[in-house]
Amino acid sequence: MNAPWKSGIPGNRDPFAAYICDDAALDVLRPVVIEMGWPPEKCNKGGLRNAIQSLSVSASPAILVVDLSESGDPLNDINALAEVCEPGTVVIAIGQVNDVRLYRDLLASGIHDYLLKPLNAQAVHDALNGALAVFTSPKGGDAEGVKRHISTAVVGTRGGAGASTLATSLSWLFSEEHKVPTALFDLDVHFGTGALALDLEPGRGLTDAIDNPSRIDGLFIERAMIRANDNLSILSAEAPISQPLMTDGAAFVQLEEEFRQAFEMTVIDLPRNMLINFPHLLADVNLVLLTCELTLASARDTIRILSWLKTHAAHAHPMVLVNKFQSGVAEISKSDFEASIERKIDFAIPYDIKAASNAAKLGQVFTEANKNSKATATIKQIAERIMGASEDDLTAITEEKKSLLGGFDLKSLLAKKQKNQAPAEPAD
Repeated sequence: MNAPWKSGIPGNRDPFAAYICDDAALDVLRPVVIEMGWPPEKCNKGGLRNAIQSLSVSASPAILVVDLSESGDPLNDINALAEVCEPGTVVIAIGQVNDVRLYRDLLASGIHDYLLKPLNAQAVHDALNGALAVFTSPKGGDAEGVKRHISTAVVGTRGGAGASTLATSLSWLFSEEHKVPTALFDLDVHFGTGALALDLEPGRGLTDAIDNPSRIDGLFIERAMIRANDNLSILSAEAPISQPLMTDGAAFVQLEEEFRQAFEMTVIDLPRNMLINFPHLLADVNLVLLTCELTLASARDTIRILSWLKTHAAHAHPMVLVNKFQSGVAEISKSDFEASIERKIDFAIPYDIKAASNAAKLGQVFTEANKNSKATATIKQIAERIMGASEDDLTAITEEKKSLLGGFDLKSLLAKKQKNQAPAEPAD
């Protein structure tokens, strides 16, 4: 619920309010509030439920302290609080459950801090100062004007080509090695693996956005996204497979717009079916990474998607990446693949099944778990190529030939495949 891009407490809002369950906590809180220069009568008796009831009929304060001690389901109650809080409210929660998982879930839901009972005056003072700093510190980059933003969609030409692995790895590299604020947007609503690859729970952020697109704003993004590290936030879902996706895609476009305001890099894990059903998803995408394998089916679909991009998203620059590359053992050769799609492959990522298994076992993204892998070295080169791009001039990213469809001869490639696989003549 905290919104760090808002600087200065608005003059038409109370600076502070608290809703506390017990007298002992109130006795610790009130002197600190007086020291901060706020009226102690803003410390109300009653916990989170009372806060929700009160704020549903009155304006929200800039800083809100709520007591979760009497809440049976803190996460759901915090979400209910978000429904009645005005944008920009910084929330500090107080509770008596000392659980790291709960602490992480509460931070992921958007609260600013969580304090354990019994309260300590110094801890309360530090927490309130930290909340106040949200308003007194300007948002980073404000003085620099409009910051650059690169939006990259990763699309697998076939299932299992490794697009999700590449999307999570690039997001991690942008955020961890290049220290750039990055959003990972996993649009496989039912079967996405973005959060899973980072050993995180996906949360309800994406499904909430689909159900209530009118709620999407900077505050919603701050509350709904799951933080993977200091610079990487994820928006994903694990929607029940009994519930079909019911949306016109407007929510996705609104989310992308908010990402442009809050981050410098957006990586979209974009399934092929979403590309077809919601073509407007690419309206503001700068780069499209087509993740392929050296197979006939992948070559065919690479051509089809490149042609579709040329017609429906001519502004987006495609890069062709071959994943799981093994020289000499592929279904078709690299040169035949390039001849069929009539352009060069930009990068070939070596096949490394042991490295992939290692990442899964460790619950880490591929590049983090396998820092010395040849595949990681190639993915780092891709990340550096993207990081070196200018939003206004992406022509250096890739060079594309004019024709996309004319040179694809399926029969010729199939004949080569059958010739290569023909059994040896039996010995006399």
